[in-house]
Parts: sequence; structure tokens; C-alpha cells
Amino acid sequence: MQYNPSEIEKKWQQFWKKNRSFEPSEDFTQEKKYILSMFPFPSGRLHMGHVRNYSIGDAFARYYRQQGCNVLHPIGWDSFGMPAENAAIKNGANPKQWTYDNIDYMRRELSALGLSFSKEREFATSDALYTKFEQGFVIDMYNKGLLYRKKGLLNWCPHDQTVLANEQVVEGCCWRCDTPIVKKEMNQYYFKITQYADALLEDLKELEAGWPKQVLTMQENWIGKSEGLAFTLFFDETSQQKLQFTCNGFEVFTTRPDTIYGVTYSALAPEHEIVTYMLEQNLLDDASVTAITAMKNSSSVERQKSKSGVPLKLHVIHPLTQEKIPVWVANFVLMDYGSGAVMAVPAHDERDFDFASQYDLPVKPVIKPFGGECVNDAAFTEVGELCNSQMFDGQNAAEAQAAIIEHFETYGLGKRVTNYKLKDWGVSRQRYWGAPIPFVHCNACGLVMEKKENLPIALPDDVDITGEGNPLENHPTWKQCRCPQCGGEATRECDTMDTFVESSWYFLRYCASPRNWECEAFSKEQLAYWMGVDHYIGGIEHAILHLLYARFFTKVFRDLGYLDFDEPFKKLLTQGMVLKNGTKMSKSKGNTVDPDALIAQYGADTARLFMLFAAPPTQELEWNENAVEGAYRFLKRLSDRSSHVTATTELPDIDHAALSKEQKFARKKVYEALVRANEVYTQRYTFNTMIAGVMEAMNALNEQDNSDVWSEGYWILLSILEPVVPHICWELSERLFERRNLRPNEVIDEVFEVDTITLGLSVNGKRRSEMEIGVNATQEETLEAAKEVLAKWIEGKAIVKEILVPNKLVNIVVKG
Repeated sequence: MQYNPSEIEKKWQQFWKKNRSFEPSEDFTQEKKYILSMFPFPSGRLHMGHVRNYSIGDAFARYYRQQGCNVLHPIGWDSFGMPAENAAIKNGANPKQWTYDNIDYMRRELSALGLSFSKEREFATSDALYTKFEQGFVIDMYNKGLLYRKKGLLNWCPHDQTVLANEQVVEGCCWRCDTPIVKKEMNQYYFKITQYADALLEDLKELEAGWPKQVLTMQENWIGKSEGLAFTLFFDETSQQKLQFTCNGFEVFTTRPDTIYGVTYSALAPEHEIVTYMLEQNLLDDASVTAITAMKNSSSVERQKSKSGVPLKLHVIHPLTQEKIPVWVANFVLMDYGSGAVMAVPAHDERDFDFASQYDLPVKPVIKPFGGECVNDAAFTEVGELCNSQMFDGQNAAEAQAAIIEHFETYGLGKRVTNYKLKDWGVSRQRYWGAPIPFVHCNACGLVMEKKENLPIALPDDVDITGEGNPLENHPTWKQCRCPQCGGEATRECDTMDTFVESSWYFLRYCASPRNWECEAFSKEQLAYWMGVDHYIGGIEHAILHLLYARFFTKVFRDLGYLDFDEPFKKLLTQGMVLKNGTKMSKSKGNTVDPDALIAQYGADTARLFMLFAAPPTQELEWNENAVEGAYRFLKRLSDRSSHVTATTELPDIDHAALSKEQKFARKKVYEALVRANEVYTQRYTFNTMIAGVMEAMNALNEQDNSDVWSEGYWILLSILEPVVPHICWELSERLFERRNLRPNEVIDEVFEVDTITLGLSVNGKRRSEMEIGVNATQEETLEAAKEVLAKWIEGKAIVKEILVPNKLVNIVVKG
């Protein structure tokens, strides 16, 4: 058969669409598999990372359909977000029109790849119906006390003109545009994710069998649970007078109570309330004000690069020694962790030591190496024994921590506490293209939630997006409304939700079917059947943001009574990036490959085969044009050699014992490929090794001439390859087998039984040759056959010894 990919791919894509081939069944008695690849943002064009991601997910989905499972394999669009507004600013495009035009184009691209998505469950998160259900969930979360509003110092991106959650700040920069963030005080809405910190941490244990250890570690570190000592550093009387008796001290937290006697100064974040009070009351000189203001306006990355400080000319009293300790403002102290105040121990913390050295502050060692002397010229950070620590001298520093905390608690000086790095999730965004937060501001009633019957609160289409300020705030009429509580004049909340809210529950929405799509987000029965997701595929860059938020939402929905499980994703596969010339593909670098052009030249099956064969899915994949051409040539051979196959509707009945050596070997390689395929799809996911096994089997088939062996081989190999290269496999399977082969195939054990074995042959321990002999040959027969093969090396010599190592070798020892 001549291989014409454009013709057969179009044919089968039309067939699948017409026959609703990939829509899941409503029969909940069937074994299910939920296969999900992370949905894309509709940027306008697919890139090769998409092709890899969706080829992996599609392979799982098609495999499990062959196994008779009821498969849910959906797709949708993470369609709210900043790029739509940026396009509006740059090109004068309407964000909504830009978004849905892109969806239309990318949908056609996905279809051209032959991906087996459910078309009836597709949605975009910017759809009004999705917004309606989401706003209803937000109201329920507010009523449950899991959403609140407060003023605070927030991460502000000057480029995108919006607030960012802590998780969206990467090394002090905006996760999207890489602009250094600054702190800005404003009102913000928060989800109380900290209420679930322990559950999010503890339930990571449930995921150990199915999630990469790296992702689990990243989440554990981000939650950042730490045990330690919290206590108050009280101001001396002079400092209290300077602060006009408005504050008598501040709380600090330490995970190193063993270093408590080494505190020589304390430091506050520039945003700390005490510092703010001193600025407002003009209690600092101009130079100090200038320096502190500069710290506040710098990004957290800049603040960590070089250390700077300002003395406040305040002192606190050491709780144990009663010594006076100076209080500084230091740029390395952040409000994001703890109380925004630290006790500084320069003798045992490198950061504190650097600051102390810069400002000539005292260093007091309180831990020394076991049996050694105190270190004075650097921070000693190893475990050692306490010194200069009064009653605790000589104790192992690590073991003394509990005793010191107990001492603080006994005398009412402090207490043991658990702290978390995780902070509540700020979800307000000062942008247009997002889901409006369903609050109303009423002069009489205050902050009021919208009534559910009034949902969705949809975005206006007639907005002027200039990049300056919040478009909703500037809209002349949209924000004007009536209070749902008293009916008086009110204004809508103009902030929209972080787009990660939409992706925190989209996997649940797919569980709804056309029968209840319009009336509810999903039913409990549907969630009980389909969830959790059996295979979730996406990039490791989502380890903290999306995956943590999705786990949080699942637990919240459980507590709201929507569902009855704890975790959304059973198995997580994080695919590697697609590289070209050793770097990630990027338009700015000019090293992208257009999937449309690739499909036009070689076909979708070639693109899919290359993506799954070039590297294991979890590793980076280097683009290789020669390998793409190699994938195309293999498919062409697959098509060409189908002429050796006799059409049949069932597996041929083959007398294995009557076959030649080459025919038996071909059958063995075919069934080895089948065994490997089952392992790959269910255990190892190394599609490259599976495809290599198929290629080996094809080569073995080509070395024999039995028509039945060819037919059996194609019957099985097309079934193995169908999840990877579906179009050509459906075409050949239809023509040769009426597609009856696209189902589970059993392994036949007899093909692995061997008639002969190969033995190495040596003379005086030096390998000379090898031979094949029947597995049932006696020792005498084996030795005689070996001596015949080795005749030219032993002729005329006396045989001293004949050694047979069963199934391995024969060694003839001679002399003369």
C-alpha cells in the first residue's frame, strides 16, 4: 500500500468525528480510566511542547480504550489571562474575540494531530457558564469562611499592572513577564489555604506511589512547615518613650532556639508596622527615611543580593540575659515569612554574620565544635556543643533545643509553635480578562456577596484597554448595580480572580456530561465514578502553583460536600521540554518548529512517533530533523510491507513447532514487543523502548517468508502502535483485519520456548568459536559436536580435559 498520510489522516479524523468515537459512556458499571493532559492557554498556535504533551496523553487514552475501559479524555482552554489584554493593547483587538479566534484555530490544530479528545465536554474557562458555576463556588467558600478581604502589602508587577500571589513570584520577579516585583499596599481578597496547610502536607504521603519525588519535595518545601520557638522581644523604657508608648515589643520566631544566647541584634522588615509608625510620626531622620523607602521599593531579589540596614536607635531586652539589643531595619527581612522580625545570631548564621560584619555589630559564639574552641571569624553552622549559654553549657546544641523551649514555656517567656512558609492565596487581579469576583460594595451594608440567582456576573464587551489602570474600574456603567441585600445603590467589585482559580477545578467540570451540562457543574455521582484522574500529564513548572491549588480546591470541595475524596490526581507524569540546539524552543530565540508545517510535510503520525520515540517522556527531547525523517521512513516501511500480510478476521492458527528458525524468532520478537508494551503503558511509560521493540519485530518479520507469521505479526504490532500512530494503524487494520485486532491480545508462551541454545567454544580458555545445539542434547553429544567445530585448533594435540558449563560454554584443555 502506498503511504499517503494526508489522505488517510483526513479520512480517519472525519470517521472519528462522525461516529463520536471518543465520547465516554454513561454506563458507570464499566471500568473507567480518566486521562488528562493539562489544558492549554489559547495563545494562537500550538508549539512542540503541546504536541509532546498531548501525544503522551493520547497514547494512554487509546491504549485503555483497546483494553475495554470507559475512557474520559477531555480537552478545554485555560482562556482567561494577561496575554489577551496585551494583544488588545498592542493590536487593538478585543480580548474575547482574540481568545475565541485562537481557540478555533488551535482546535483545528489538535484535530489534525488525530488526538482522541471528547468533543462534547470541551469548554473554555472564559465561557459564561463556567464563570457562573465558579462564582457560585466562591460564594460558598466565602460563607464557609475560606475567602476574606483585607489590606496588606502585596506583590505588584509594574509591567502587568496587577497583583501577584506569592507562588507567582519567581526569584523576586513576575512569573509571566520576568519584571522585578515591588510591594504595594492595597485591598486584596484571599483564599484561606493556610487552613489546609497540614492536610496538604500530610496527604503528600498518599501520592508517593504515583507522583515524581521531585514534585512532592517542591510542594513540601513550599508549604514549609517548621517547629520552633516564638517569643516577644520587649523594648526598654527609653525605646517605649520614643514610640510614645504605642508598642511595648514585637514577636520573633526561630527554628534555632539553641542559639538564643548568641543574639546580638534584631532586625525588622522595612514594611513592619513599627517601622511604618516611625515613618508616619516623623521619628526618623531624612537619611533613614530615604534608605528605608528605597528598600520598600526594591524587589525581593534585589533585597537578597546585597544587604543594607538602618539603625532605628531602639533597643529590646534579651529575655534571658537582660542585655540591651539594638533594633535595625534590614532589607533581607521579609514580611512574607513569620512576623517580619528576626532575632539575629551572627555567630551561627551566615546572613546575620555578613550584616554584622558590614555594620560592625558584635558577634557572640554560643556553639563550638565538639571538643574544640569557639569560631570568631566566621559563622559556625554545624552541630556542636553549647558555650556561653549559662545553664545549658556543654549540651549538644541539637538536643538542647527542646530544653530551651521548655525553659521559655516554664517561665512564661515564649512557647513552642509551628510555622508555615505557605501564606494565604491572594486572588485579586486588577485586570479585565478574568472572572469577576462576585462581591458588591454597598454604603449601607458594606461588603455583600451577589445572589446566586444573579450569576454569572459577566464581563462587559465594550471596554477600553489601554494598559493604564483597571478597565473595569474605568468602565462608565458596568460597576453600577443594586445591593443584593438592601436594594440600594451599590458598586460591583472591579477586581477579577487569579486565573489559577479556573484551573483549580477544571478537571472536575469534565466529569459532567451533556445531560446535566447546563444545570450543574457536575454531579456527585459523576465525580464518584470518574475521579481521581488516573494519569495527569503536564510540565514540572506547575509543581507548586497549579498542582498545589488544585489539591487545595479538592479538599475545600470535599468539606463543602461536593465530593468524597481527598486528592484529585492519582498518577502524575511531568514531561520534559522540547529543545532545539540545546535550548528551549522560543520565538525570541528563533529556534521554534511549526507543528502545522511538520504535519503538512510528514503527517501527524510521524510527528507523534518522533515525539514518543526520541526520548523517554520525562526527559528533555532534542529536536532532530533526521530523526523525524527516520520516523517517516519507518511508517512508510510499515505500509509497504503490509503487502506480505494475508487479510484475516482472526489470528492465524500457527503450528510453532513446524516453523523455521527465522520464523520462530520473528514470532518471539513480536510477542516480546507485546509484553513490553503492556509494561510500558501500565508501569514504566518509556514509549521509546516499546517503539524500539516494534522496530526489532519488524526487522525479524522481514527476515522470514511465512504469510501467517506476517499476518500474526501485523495483527499484534498494529495494535501496539495504534495509541502512538493511530491513523496508519486504523487504515491498515481496517484493510487487513476489519479492525478486529485493535483489542487486547494475549501473550502465547510457546513462542518463548527455545529449541536450541548457543554455546561459546574455547580452547585452553581462549574463545575460538560458537555453535548451536539442541536444548535436549546430552553432555556427550554436546562435547562431540564442540570438538568437531574446534577441530582445527585441537588437531594433533592431546586432550587433557573437557569442560561443559551448561547453557554457556565448552572449554577444551589440550597440550602438545
